Amino acid sequence: MPLLQYVYVLVLCLLSAAALAASPVGVVAVSHPAAAAAGARMLAEGGNAIDAAAAVQFALNVVEPQSSGIGGGGFMMVYLAKTGETVIVDSRERAPAHARADMFAPDGLPMSFALASTSGLAVGVPGTLRGVDLALRRWGSKKLSATLAPAIELAERGFRVNRFLAEDILHDGGRTQWQPETAAIFRPGGVPLAEGNWLVQPDLAKTLKRIAARGPDAFYRGALARAIVQVQQRARSELGAAGRGRMTLADLAHYQPAIRAPLIGHYRGWTLAGMPPPSSGGLTVMQILGMLEPYPLGDSAQGYGFGSPKTLHLMIEAMRLAFADRAVWMGDDDAVPVPRRGLLHRDYLATRAALIQPGQRMDTPQAGDPTPWDKTAIPAQPRRLPAESPHTTHFSIVDRWGNVVSYTSTIEATWGSGITVPGHGFLLNNELTDFNFLPATDSAAGSANDVAPGKRPRSSMAPTLLFKDGRFVAAYGSPGGATIINSVLNVTLNLIDHGMTMQQAIAAPRLSVTHAVGKVSCEGGQDFMRPGLGLAAQDALRQLGHLGLGDAGTQACLDSIGSVQAVEIDPASGVPLGAADPRREGTVIQVGP
Repeated sequence: MPLLQYVYVLVLCLLSAAALAASPVGVVAVSHPAAAAAGARMLAEGGNAIDAAAAVQFALNVVEPQSSGIGGGGFMMVYLAKTGETVIVDSRERAPAHARADMFAPDGLPMSFALASTSGLAVGVPGTLRGVDLALRRWGSKKLSATLAPAIELAERGFRVNRFLAEDILHDGGRTQWQPETAAIFRPGGVPLAEGNWLVQPDLAKTLKRIAARGPDAFYRGALARAIVQVQQRARSELGAAGRGRMTLADLAHYQPAIRAPLIGHYRGWTLAGMPPPSSGGLTVMQILGMLEPYPLGDSAQGYGFGSPKTLHLMIEAMRLAFADRAVWMGDDDAVPVPRRGLLHRDYLATRAALIQPGQRMDTPQAGDPTPWDKTAIPAQPRRLPAESPHTTHFSIVDRWGNVVSYTSTIEATWGSGITVPGHGFLLNNELTDFNFLPATDSAAGSANDVAPGKRPRSSMAPTLLFKDGRFVAAYGSPGGATIINSVLNVTLNLIDHGMTMQQAIAAPRLSVTHAVGKVSCEGGQDFMRPGLGLAAQDALRQLGHLGLGDAGTQACLDSIGSVQAVEIDPASGVPLGAADPRREGTVIQVGP
């Protein structure tokens, strides 16, 4: 951690301890120390977890602009200790009213993803600010302006660029170079910012001040709204007019977040609260868990246990089956009904799990048919699966009253669309690329994930709460595009089946498959990842026919998957604790004694 940021965090921790010396602790776990400090400041000043979450989200817009911000959207899961209720604020971006199912394939052929995703056509109506404001008004204790204060200070005074931001600028795929406003911030004079450089963002500070003074309408109406609409008219020259955005002032003015009930699942006597549609995160995690539950994954005496070929093979095959279902059945069920009950029905999952062959990799599985257990939907085969970025951000918070927030937010790809709103300093998302590029049906409303007016694109975000015997135990989640689902799955298995502590569960190497074809991604190349996924296990998977592992005897598990930030309640002492992911600059700050 850079020295000045370290001092800032240390001072806040000391202030927190002085302010709340007689109170139970609160904890924030965030992917960046300055954003963690912003949340800790809210807790130290008497705020609750919702107040702290707002401050963290706004601060992340400053220090992780490539991952999330007010130009994007997300899902905030809130556990209210007083009532025991879990609620979700869905601020996912929406397609504009003029969006159409074939807009990414106007001539019947899909556009270049690289071009479409960096044009205004990919920009969805942003929801983050409306979502945070709604959460504050319903359950927070501080005004919006107070939660914006740390982000405004960071934008005005600046911060040191860390390794992760510097690498994302350097290896940006062109996204910080194509638009002059974006290049001016992150590549001043044509030179990419490097680790240790000081980044000041006066335009962003001005925008956040305007919102603090006037509220969310300063974003969704008036001059700023006009600037958003105007800039998303930009298209890459290769696409011409077809690449221009379709958002209007009316789309912005009419945007409203949704409050949702969580998806509830069970695994080996534990209860999970997960994200329902329009995210596929909760459904897919729970499907995989349901297929794995009959197997004794934690029993090394039977050849299972962490990292064993038998365990890894089952995980891979269950992932492939669940992702085949995800591709057909999951999307925004406000627009097209998703058969939730059928997809999670025990008998349906048994038919899916029966396809797994212990001694070899199955052929590429097709989606199943859950409709005998749930008559709510008609399937439509997808033509082309959209690419998903490994970036996004997740953080978790628990306050002294036991309220909890598990919040995943994004602007979709690293750097989103690459389009910065002129004079306002924030990036716009490219979230509409999460829709099918080529319509799965002729009807705009006929497929779970075809583009349609006002519809939310399918997400993989999976903020999660874990309960035991009705009591809150832990909150966690991850960035990582479709790998979010498998990062959450890995941590869940590590906690429940393998008996790890939360920090061990986060640091352990992960395995991921995000397509029915089944190319394996896995970790193990960093020193903190213990226990490792050894060459013997990798060779065993190769012999079973699994793809993506290269030649026998070689180290293939060198990927980096996700970045899980978590809070939990220690079962022995009842004290809140946090765990952060070393894959990014994960930071835990404990507020109180």
